[in-house]
Amino acid sequence: MASHRRPKQPSRARVTVLTTAAAAAVVMSSQAANAAPSEKPSKDEVKAKVDKLYEQAEQATEKYNGAKEKQEKLQKEISTIQDNVARGQQELNELRDDLGSMASAQYRSGGIDPSVQLFLSSDPDDYLDKASALDQLSTQQVDALKKIQEKQRELAQQRSEASEKLEDLASTRTELGNKKKEVQAKLASAQKLLNSLTAAEKAQLAEEQNRATRTSERDALSTNVPAGSGRAAAAYAAAQSKLGSPYVYGATGPSSYDCSGLTQWAYAQAGVAIPRTSESQTGAGTRIYSVSQLKVGDLVFFFNDLHHVGLYAGNGQIIHAPRTGTVVRYESMNTIGGPFMFGVRV
Repeated sequence: MASHRRPKQPSRARVTVLTTAAAAAVVMSSQAANAAPSEKPSKDEVKAKVDKLYEQAEQATEKYNGAKEKQEKLQKEISTIQDNVARGQQELNELRDDLGSMASAQYRSGGIDPSVQLFLSSDPDDYLDKASALDQLSTQQVDALKKIQEKQRELAQQRSEASEKLEDLASTRTELGNKKKEVQAKLASAQKLLNSLTAAEKAQLAEEQNRATRTSERDALSTNVPAGSGRAAAAYAAAQSKLGSPYVYGATGPSSYDCSGLTQWAYAQAGVAIPRTSESQTGAGTRIYSVSQLKVGDLVFFFNDLHHVGLYAGNGQIIHAPRTGTVVRYESMNTIGGPFMFGVRV
């Protein structure tokens, strides 16, 4: 006979837990339903994020510039080595030809026993002179063989060096491509943020920057700080002539620039060659750590990793190519976005 048991009732503790969980779910669901939609970031918040992205893009740009400079240097070095190898191979071929001619001549001269040659010679004195030349020919052959061996070792070393540089060039090209992608990704993210602003907000940002630029220009033009040298004055004048030129990463003029591209171009107009990247330009002269000691035309470096450079304009202002979306302009050193590290008097 089947047993009919009464279903077991849930414990009071279990009922309490389930009730509490259900109540919490209701509360969370109610809160979610009543929660306000996420607020759109303000103009200033967008600007802060965009500025950070531009800073990161500029860091990548200077690494891109360094890789590009290295690539160009390697290509020149490889071309020189390959030219040397081609010339060396030609010299080696000529040495081998000379050695072959010597061997043939010796064979022809030595084809008859020397005593018979002397007996048959109509002019014994003439033969003895030739015999002396044959002895000398043997010495020339030894010298020729030594030259061939030296040339072979030299060519092997040059070919090995070219091979190593070609491998370095391949990795540099890969690095160059990666840095280019990194820059483009940062710029695309910044542009996406800027596109989220209204037309009025974009206009406000533009007006704020224009106002700051006008103030910096006024302060710079009223300076009584002298130039560091005639070359510094010429470089500064060259940079002034490019005010309003657009910033383009990797550009060195004459119509667009990035930060180190502008400073390199400006000093080139003064007849002074300085390196390509901001970091390498720090070694172009004497370092100046006090702003009060800076002179017009000195290079000025910012951020701990030295990824930004401009030209000092006096009164705490600089001329520089700031970032994508801007032009070569005056700006206060206080608004660069990173700390002033030092200046360099070229």
